[in-house]
Formats: sequence, structure tokens, C-alpha cells
Amino acid sequence: MNRRAFLISLAGAAAAAEFHAGAALASEVVHTGRAIARPTPDQTAWQDLEVGMFAHFAPNTWQNKEGDDLSTPLSEINPVDLNTDQWAQCAVNMGARYIVFVAKHIGGFCMWQTKTTSYSIANTPWKGGHGDVVADISESCRKFGLKFGVYVSPRDDHFGAATGGKCKTPALQAKYNAMYREQLTEVLSRYGPMVEVWFDGSVVTPVGDILQRYAPHAMIFQGPEATIRWVGNENGYAPYPCWNTISRSDAETGTATSLNSDPNGSVWMPVESDVSIRRPYWFWSTTNEKHMLTVDQMLSIYYRSVGRGAQLLMNIPVDRKGLLADKDYAHAKAFGEEVRHRFGKAVALTAGSGSRITLKMPSAQRIDTVVIQEDCTLGQRVRGYRLEGLSGGRWTGLGAGSSIGHKRIQPVGPAKVEGVRLVVTEEAGRPAIRALAVYDTGVAPPQDWNAPSAIWANDEVGHWKNHVFHLDLTSKINAAAQYRLRFVPESGQVEGIHNVVLKLHGVADSRFVKPQKGPSDTLILDITGIGDRVTIEGRVEGAVNGSILLQRFER
Repeated sequence: MNRRAFLISLAGAAAAAEFHAGAALASEVVHTGRAIARPTPDQTAWQDLEVGMFAHFAPNTWQNKEGDDLSTPLSEINPVDLNTDQWAQCAVNMGARYIVFVAKHIGGFCMWQTKTTSYSIANTPWKGGHGDVVADISESCRKFGLKFGVYVSPRDDHFGAATGGKCKTPALQAKYNAMYREQLTEVLSRYGPMVEVWFDGSVVTPVGDILQRYAPHAMIFQGPEATIRWVGNENGYAPYPCWNTISRSDAETGTATSLNSDPNGSVWMPVESDVSIRRPYWFWSTTNEKHMLTVDQMLSIYYRSVGRGAQLLMNIPVDRKGLLADKDYAHAKAFGEEVRHRFGKAVALTAGSGSRITLKMPSAQRIDTVVIQEDCTLGQRVRGYRLEGLSGGRWTGLGAGSSIGHKRIQPVGPAKVEGVRLVVTEEAGRPAIRALAVYDTGVAPPQDWNAPSAIWANDEVGHWKNHVFHLDLTSKINAAAQYRLRFVPESGQVEGIHNVVLKLHGVADSRFVKPQKGPSDTLILDITGIGDRVTIEGRVEGAVNGSILLQRFER
């Protein structure tokens, strides 16, 4: 199989332009005097992958539920037709370059041969108890030229560990830490190099030494060792602008999202946008096929994730037979084919450095899309730009933007031009443009390709009296996303919110609540999974009484 036919990348085209930045570019600093944050070589390699495939599979696949309620007898888990080569072929068809497999979801069921628990694939009829799904999918990834990553949930309902692996007593915490460390060691040491490790909901168990030893080049999703960020929703959309950098204090929380982006941040931590083809359902069920994304919807997500400089992780769930459903497979393939049709071959491309990059063409040609990439090994330097087209000896405007980063897909026109010019209007150091390419896709872009970030309408969820509040938000939080709690006083003003205790699944966890930068009357909640009971309490300083509004961020 020739993967080049499937994975024509703009990065490869840019490499063909033979552009290499000079030492002068590498030594520049932001005009404020601070050094420009840069990615590690591993972060650069990961961002060049652009699209990955998620694969969710757990006992709740047999329950028609999103979370394992621990009710399925292990004797019923027997995916007799399981074929991980089919999964890998789907990833290739879709244009993905890596697969992240859910080796252990929140229920605690392990899809590999583990010594740590009886709640695993080893105690099912599949392959007489000798099967190992993690081994099979890792081998298929090697066979099909894909990178491999794993999701190993710190939460474990079978054990009794809440979000992040947090337990109710020190004794239980110590016992779980030992078990989880052994599980992670098993997975990371047996199945070859890892491109990504997911700690959904962060992780309280110390695992830095294990990651350093067995997965030193992997991207880490959430937790103290995080090198990439959650976008903040499960719709697949990234905000625009999408900056790759954040402050060190935000990075150290292990739960930073795109909301924490800061163009002058000191830490490079790119964004990954995750979404399921059966949005909002991550697991296959007999009832949720009707929620499958159309190809047009998938394209909209692509333009608003990869096209805004973020990574796209598209979930294709596994059914009870161990296969990807035919319609899921077909939609994923059609999506990949359409992306290749639009962006498989540029009309023309160039690269260069400086505030003006000009792409000349030998004759006037029709274009409808411009794709720009920065050389992010030198940092994200462009803060504002405009695009111009040359026609009849005159330069006229085609569009404008702020962030470029790893990639910016910008529909224009359509127009017939003899050249295209990128004019950088605001910069932090001399711009280094890895690729300036123009395309004639021949089709209209998604209508919402440039849709701005929005926020849902206010929803009153409670009050505070005599400065004190206690809320149960469980019924209001029905999706993994970021939420904003705003405290509106009856009179006076809110001077601060203190002594805040957020509980997930009955366990206090301060990592997922933080004040919004700026207003003193607002808290941000990072809810990374659903199915938890969510309560919050605290004290409002200043105003004595008032109403509390809940809003969900929608990218």
C-alpha cells in the first residue's frame, strides 16, 4: 500500500520548496524582550500529523450507554469478528496518521492482559481469555504506517477512583496509585513507541517517571506532564484565533484548554480538538447511528480545527463484533476523499521569511482557498495579516486574519489571479512562513468556516444568600465542555469568590475550577467527562445576595 496516495500533506509540499530559516530568525525575541516560546521536536512532529482517529470500546458498548455501569457479565464480552486491520484501514481512508485507542475507560475494564485486576479482557471468552486488543491495534498501526497512542483512564469506577484517579481516603489512594502505575507501565512498556497518552480528567497518581522511561516522545493529554491541551469542548471546533502558547502557571495546572491561550505565553502547548462521528456519543450503540455526522459536518469541523491550527481527533466507535460499523466507515472514507480532493494538490506554493511573501504564477489562474503555515519551530510569530491577489497589475484584498500557527485554511473569492501576497501587519519577531499555497477546490467552503466563538444563553441555576452558595449542577451539565458561572448581585458588587469547593463524583477536586481572568464575579469550570455528580460551594465577598448563572462555552 502506497500511503503517499492517501496522505498528501501541505507540510511535504512545503518541504519541497526547500525553505530553511536562517540563524538570524532563530535568535530573535518578541519586541517586549521575552523569548518566543517554541515547540519541542516531538511537538512539531505531532502537529504535522494533523488528524488522528480515536477508537472507543468498552463493556458499555454492550450496555448502550456512554459510561460502564458495571452490569455486563464478562461472559457476554466476546467480539468474535474483531479486526483491528479494518480500524487501521479506516484511519488511512480518513486521512488520519495516528490512532488513539481507549485501552481503559472510566469503568476500569482493561483491554489488555493485565495482572492488576480481574476486570479485563483476560476474563472473557474472547480467544479463550488470551486475547489482547491493545496488542492487536498496535500491530495494525505498524502494518498500516500509523502512529499509535492510548487512553488509559485514571478514573476507575470498578475500583472506586473518581475523576483523575482521586480516591476518598489516603489508604485507598495509595492502593490505587500502585495499581494504576502498574497498569500504565504494562501498556507503555509492551506495545512499542507511543505518539500520545491520554489522561482524561487529568491524573493525580504520580506517573512522570513512567512516562519519561517508556513514552519519552509521546504527547501527553492533561495532567502535570501535559504537553498538549484539550480544546474545551467535544464538538471538534477550535476557536479563532488559536494560539499555541499559554502562561507557565496555566500550563502547570494540567487542565489548560484553548480558553487559556496567550499569544505571548512562555509555554508551547498546542490544542487538540476531539469529536465523535456519532456526536455527542463516543461509544457505539444500537440507537445512536442517527446521530452520525454528515460528510459536510465533518468538513466543517476540519476547517474549524486543522484549518485553525489545531489537531483533529475524530472518534469512530467499535461495535460489539469488534468492527467499525459500515456507515461510520463509509462516512469517514468519504470525508477523507473530499479533503484529498480539495487539498491534495496546490495550484502553486512558496515559502519565505519577512513581512511580505509573494507567490507569483506564470499565468492567471482560478483560486478559491489559501493555506498558510508558519515555521513553528521558530515560534508563532504572526499576530495579524492580510491576503492580496494580483489581477490586471493591481493588488486587491482577498481576506485577513490574526493567527496562522501550524496551518490556516482561508477560503477566498473565488478569484482569477496572477499572484497572491501575504502581508504581515503585526508580528512578534520576523515571520517565518513554511508554506503559502493556493488551491482551486472547485467547491464552496463550509458556510461556518469562519464562525466566531460563541457562548450559550444565560441559565439561572441558583442563588447565594448571606454570602454563601451551594449548587448541584448535575442536571445542568450534560456534556464535556467548559462552563462559566457568573454571580449577579441583587445590589452592590461581587468583590471575589472564595473557599470554592468543586466536587466530582463526591470527591473534592480544585483542578477543574478557576477564576476567569479579569472579572471578579466569574468562575470557569472544566468538565472533562459526563456521568459525574457535580456540586460546587463557596463564599461570595462583597454583595450579600444574588443569582448565579451557568453558561456553556461553544466553540
